[in-house]
This record gives sequence, structure tokens and C-alpha cells, in this order.
Amino acid sequence: MSEKITQIVEDLKTLTLLEASELVSAIEETFGVDASASAGGPVMMAAAGPAEEIEEKSEFDISLDEVPADKKIAILKIVRGITGLGLKEAKELVESAPQVIQEAVAKDAAEEAKKQIEEVGGKVSLK
Repeated sequence: MSEKITQIVEDLKTLTLLEASELVSAIEETFGVDASASAGGPVMMAAAGPAEEIEEKSEFDISLDEVPADKKIAILKIVRGITGLGLKEAKELVESAPQVIQEAVAKDAAEEAKKQIEEVGGKVSLK
């Protein structure tokens, strides 16, 4: 691996989950790619290792199930941060609950997003 790649990997290790989510969104928008589609390949290959290992689900869909009217603005802010959507798009997403707000998210990021939304009063499920 080149020194440049090694440095980028080291920089990525220091990102928070929210920053990593924003980075993925920015890369998807900039290069017109879908990170969820490419992540499926390596995960499947890794899972094809020894048959005795128990497969654990590594990607989750974050579903916003319920948004209390008095908590809508706080939930809207969190959804914007998680998804990288603009105000209008995030508002439509929150108002159309129950709705999947993100697909194929890593377990840690999905649990962090669920925790953030539930802290402000929303109901979330991971599928």
C-alpha cells in the first residue's frame, strides 16, 4: 500500500460515526456512486470463510417509525445530520414516517443513529 493510502486510512480511523456517515454521503454525491451496493460484495466474500463461523448481520436499515409532533424539529435536525439531506428532503422524510431513512448502514452507525433519535423522542427500529 502506498504511503498516501496509508495516511488516508489513518485519518479515517480518527473520524466519529457521524463524520464517517457524512463522508460516505459526500463521496456518493461527488462521484455518483452508491456505497451500499459496493459494500455488499466484500461482506459476502468475508462471510464465505469458514462455515463454522456464525454469521452476524453487519448492515441494517434505519427505519423512523414514529415522530411525535412536539419533537419533529429535533428529530429533523438529527435526520439531516445522519443522511446528509437538505432541509426540504429531510422534512418530507420525517413527515412521511414510518419510513426507512437509511439503508445498509454499519451496525455501529445504525445503533448510534437510533440512540440519537430516541434521545429526542422519536421511535426507531433497525431492520
